[in-house]
Amino acid sequence: MKLDAAHAAPDSWECRTIGEACERITSGGTPSRREPSFYEGGSVPWVKTKELNDGVIFATEELITERALASSSAKLLPAGTILLAMYGATVGMLGVLGKPMACNQACCALIPSADTDRDYLYYQLLAHREQLQGLATGAAQQNLSGAQIKQLVLPFPALDEQKSIGKMLRILDDRITLLRETNATLEAIAQALFKSWFVDFDPVRAKMEGRTPEGMDEATAALFPDGFETSELGEVPRGWQVRPLDSVANYLNGLALQKFPPTGSDDLPVIKIAQLRKGDAVGADLASRAIKPDYVVQNGDVLFSWSGSLEVEIWCGGEGALNQHLFKVTSSQYPKWFYYLWTRHHLDNFRQIAASKATTMGHIQRSHLSAAKVVVGSDAVLDSANGILSPLIDRIVSNALQAQTLSTLRDTLLPRLISGQLRLDENVGAINA
Repeated sequence: MKLDAAHAAPDSWECRTIGEACERITSGGTPSRREPSFYEGGSVPWVKTKELNDGVIFATEELITERALASSSAKLLPAGTILLAMYGATVGMLGVLGKPMACNQACCALIPSADTDRDYLYYQLLAHREQLQGLATGAAQQNLSGAQIKQLVLPFPALDEQKSIGKMLRILDDRITLLRETNATLEAIAQALFKSWFVDFDPVRAKMEGRTPEGMDEATAALFPDGFETSELGEVPRGWQVRPLDSVANYLNGLALQKFPPTGSDDLPVIKIAQLRKGDAVGADLASRAIKPDYVVQNGDVLFSWSGSLEVEIWCGGEGALNQHLFKVTSSQYPKWFYYLWTRHHLDNFRQIAASKATTMGHIQRSHLSAAKVVVGSDAVLDSANGILSPLIDRIVSNALQAQTLSTLRDTLLPRLISGQLRLDENVGAINA
């Protein structure tokens, strides 16, 4: 079967099956679970389909031993091997091995031949994921077969052009990955400082013990009290307040947006839990813009899904309409980092409350926001924290928006490059229409 790009490719490009484009196509295996020693003290990374995330894989959830490899159909695959999920809900998901690894039998391992660029083949498969998923069969569980994959026909330009196309797309993806990894680090830094100051009260404890708070100058340390007082939460820094979570921020519930059908002109994408989880509104339902401005979501807004899958995120997926089951969290008194990190602090407890409800879709109620308590430091401490944490949050938003821009650029270029509608010069930066 020819995939779409093969039909539209320039005449100078060669159409080949994936089987012809690969040196080897194989599947993996699962060492016997009856032999716990196969999974104890192992050194061989072993990939499962849930770990395929359309990126380069450097680490795995489980390691297996050399003996497990020898005792099963699992094989050690070279770095650069492309993995394609063949079974279940993950059909069509991809990964590239960043170092030698093994995989389970639900993965199809593609080792490109010498005249096939790995990244070019990877992006061809990525661009045709929906078609690959459409080929999957099975009643209880959708699956692809190795034979189906081998017979698929794709267009291949000369190797140099394959490399140029693959390199350009990989550069974009690597930059996106770096921005997201940077944000994960910045988020961890912000949460660690917040927890140290406002949850664990480390500077106060240090002063009580006659120590200088770690990593803190004398002027900042002087802002913290040197003792505690009793509160409804137990011991809190002297002079600090304990307040309900919903008293430091406004939690605006979204609308039943089916009551605001799209007009066909200047409509807004509907931001539901699914959009919050994936971070963008691509393919979302539309609603009329004739809603109150408070219900329009902008980049940088804090969103909290209080029903179903409970998540708290800083939204960077573009303007949209706030759907029911989502809170937009704002405050006229406190900075974004304060109410964002306090809401995240209580998220695990909120999830436990939702999971305990005997309903098809667990949720929390506004009373749970009131029951969740926050500790509010002095104005001087808040100002000092703001000088550190607000720039971190701003940087996270900026990086996320850059990643979204690059993702859009990649998704725009991808189908045109792999079909030959756009041609690259030898210099990977030059594009010819």
